[in-house]
Amino acid sequence: QVQLVESGGGLVQAGGSLRLSCVASGRTLTNAMAWFRQAPGKEREFVAGNRWSSTYYAESVKGRFTISRDNAKNTVYLQMNDLKPEDTAVYYCAAAAPLRAPNTADDYDYWGQGTQVTVSS
Repeated sequence: QVQLVESGGGLVQAGGSLRLSCVASGRTLTNAMAWFRQAPGKEREFVAGNRWSSTYYAESVKGRFTISRDNAKNTVYLQMNDLKPEDTAVYYCAAAAPLRAPNTADDYDYWGQGTQVTVSS
């Protein structure tokens, strides 16, 4: 069982930056990790993911967001630059079961409680 705790959300002006952190309770070296987000009235959407040395991004955040992880600290980060009002959402950290190669949100087994990111114009 893996527990995930996100932090780092907040209120920022458009063009600003935030870094989200997600600390896992157990070792997640072989777990694919990802960030999703859900805006009011919208479905949860994939933002960025990492599995082994590969990273993946939604088109809407490419070039602005960077996912990284520190396996020694069991932590995954999401550096968000040049934030836009449309990035406003609750951001969730997710982890898949060990060695699983997730394709959709349903393939992730563990979820954090979320952290609110609000970008003002």
